[in-house]
Amino acid sequence: MEQKIKLTGTADLTVLIAGIVLLSVLLSGCVEEKPKENITQTNEYVQLKIFHAGSLTEPLSDVEKEFEKEHKNVDVQREAAGSVQTIKKVTELHKDADVVTSADAFLIPQMMYPNYSDFTIKFAANDIVIAYTNKSNHWNKINKDNWYEILRKDDVKFGFSNPNNDPCGYRSVMVVQLAEFKYNDGKIFDDLVEKNTNIKAKCEGENLNLTCIIIVPNSAKINPNTNKVMVRSLEMELISGLQRREIDYFFIYRSVAIQNKFNFVELPPEINLGDDAKNEIYKKASVKLEDGNVQHGNAIVYGITIPKNAQHKKEAIEFVKSVIDENGQKVFRDMGQLPITPAIADNISNVPDELKNLVVEGK
Repeated sequence: MEQKIKLTGTADLTVLIAGIVLLSVLLSGCVEEKPKENITQTNEYVQLKIFHAGSLTEPLSDVEKEFEKEHKNVDVQREAAGSVQTIKKVTELHKDADVVTSADAFLIPQMMYPNYSDFTIKFAANDIVIAYTNKSNHWNKINKDNWYEILRKDDVKFGFSNPNNDPCGYRSVMVVQLAEFKYNDGKIFDDLVEKNTNIKAKCEGENLNLTCIIIVPNSAKINPNTNKVMVRSLEMELISGLQRREIDYFFIYRSVAIQNKFNFVELPPEINLGDDAKNEIYKKASVKLEDGNVQHGNAIVYGITIPKNAQHKKEAIEFVKSVIDENGQKVFRDMGQLPITPAIADNISNVPDELKNLVVEGK
């Protein structure tokens, strides 16, 4: 016998309406699902992670502002640290990064090849200076010929960054060691570094053939004489020390001194690590770090790469382009740092195609 639905009251009517609404939702979900996915993909919001050397904080801040104006869906998130620490975030802590920069380009192949990266672009240079203010003790007497005598004085305290964490740190002690050759004074490193820390130098050879390797102990054992020397993990941390008069002088990159409007002693090219024509001289000083790696004296060159596990490679390529193209070069030049033009890439076959017209091949 055929049964007919009979609506006898409000409850039955409610059940019928609910069924119709449910059917409409199910049907509309099937029809609309695919277009919604397309919209999400088109307007994907990207958090681009940039791990960089502390000394690049100011120029990359300017690059970031312009980059985000042109890439509305990208939020650039930068993390600054000493370059050794920066790279270890990727290689030891296994953090995701889309772009990695180092104040020492040679650290990228040394620490990241072959598992974490396979190319390096050298894009900027720099040199070491001694920064101070007009409140530093003896500020009106220091110059490129007597700076080590000023730093020796009992009423002067100076600083440099931890060589185990930061290239500016191992470059600073290289400068002090090279000063012994330049000024023909074999006690400069002893008086400024060895007497005030557990960082030691071992030298071999004689006269023009003399070379030195500087041994840096575990960071916990550097044990600086805090009445004379300030050692921090990042060279940028020494800035506040100078500003608060906790130190009178510190070794730093020229660009950082300029950006912070510090006075600075411009050191001779034979020791300032700023002239690649002087590399044979710079190689007389090397530094062995706590991890066993040896950093050899070379002219200062900054490097940039895109890690193999970058989550946003398309945007990473665009960011690197904004660092090394003409606009990026202008930013660095305005910030007191010499850009390398054109930028130099090793393993050029591994460089993304979109960047190849901005670089030349080199070591």
